Amino acid sequence: MSGMVRKDWIVGRGRPLTGSIRVPGDKSVSHRAIMLASLAEGVSRIDGFLEGEDTRATAAVFQRLGVKIEAPSPQSRIVHGVGLRGLRASADALDCGNAGTGMRLLAGVLAGQAFDSILVGDASLSKRPMRRVIDPLAKMGASIDSEAGGLPPLRIRGGHALQSIDYELPVASAQVKSALLLAGLYAHGDTVVREPHPTRDYTERMLSAFGWPIEFEPGIARIRGGAGNAHALRATDVHVPADFSSAAFFIVAASVIPGSDLTLEAVGMNPRRIGLLQALRRMGADIEETNARTQGGEAVADLRVRATRLRGIDVPEAIVPDMIDEFPALFVAAACADGATKITGAAELRVKESDRLATMSAALRALGIRVDESDDGAVIHGSAFASQADVPVVIDSHGDHRIAMAAAIAGQCCDNGFTVGDIANVATSFPGFEDLARSVGFSLRESTAPR
Repeated sequence: MSGMVRKDWIVGRGRPLTGSIRVPGDKSVSHRAIMLASLAEGVSRIDGFLEGEDTRATAAVFQRLGVKIEAPSPQSRIVHGVGLRGLRASADALDCGNAGTGMRLLAGVLAGQAFDSILVGDASLSKRPMRRVIDPLAKMGASIDSEAGGLPPLRIRGGHALQSIDYELPVASAQVKSALLLAGLYAHGDTVVREPHPTRDYTERMLSAFGWPIEFEPGIARIRGGAGNAHALRATDVHVPADFSSAAFFIVAASVIPGSDLTLEAVGMNPRRIGLLQALRRMGADIEETNARTQGGEAVADLRVRATRLRGIDVPEAIVPDMIDEFPALFVAAACADGATKITGAAELRVKESDRLATMSAALRALGIRVDESDDGAVIHGSAFASQADVPVVIDSHGDHRIAMAAAIAGQCCDNGFTVGDIANVATSFPGFEDLARSVGFSLRESTAPR
């Protein structure tokens, strides 16, 4: 299309990362806080809300469904809950933007409504598979149509009574688990979700905080159905911790850029989210946790990260579900390490905003790193990034925010700069990344190019 431009970054070797920073609020918690506050009875306040495009899209969806949501100041929302049965039909399709979390969790909420809904997304989200959430919701009695291959838009027909389910996930997924638990709010009987590996439990913790009967432990969750019962979600205030997935890029960068000594404040330390810390520590990273405390029901801590030489490892499959969003950053850590790092059991990466296994493998190869890609992982052979003085390099992020930020880290380790292409979607999860990165030592500037 004529006149359209693409946003890129020009990155190159930066200085050691120093100082103390706080990254934006947790995206997963922000999504769920908006949803449960909307379905609760009473007024809830959310502080630390992520001002990203994904979370704003979720808030906008609930506004279209009749929920009053105020923004008295940045990172704050006041939500006037309408109760489980208080949502109203939207005359228009509900736009989830780039938010896969938003779409999958909304499918669970909307499956239990009396009205029809249509969920749509941007070009990237429209390529992401939804069959994994459609099929188990259908077993509960939901009626959801999609495009061929289970792709969005999702057309959800209301008025179907939902029944409880005892469901074992074929692939560990916090999003699918959460969709079923949210549908379970509207079901007859107790819904049980079992996982092959434990995943993050934000939904379970927040349901409990909002006063709903739920039992959970690693690998299993059981929720009391609301149909025919007197249960209600009760309004509560939510304090959103700093997003671990956003902190991950700075954790890896400070680990691999020589001379770095960087502190990240109030990072969410949910045990089902911090697999990257375990992997990096196995690689020899120097990461110190201080000031550990509980904030809004979630564990948080300050993380001091000092650069050190990393070594390659075999990443244990048991921690893969606990770091699925952090693999692009881990790829860069592996590229900078001594020896080979082997990743298996990560096929889920192929159905993210991009095929992250293929995209990160191609990015590292363009920088002179040997990567042996497999169906469910890769072997990354760590070495110095090759000089690119004579051949301009463009790393294509494929519109994937995490690929773009991971490539920016790699750029800090290269003597010759390169271009990270198509970075506009970084705003979906990490608004202000550029300014924050530059403030601690990144060499990074924005440029534009015609599409």
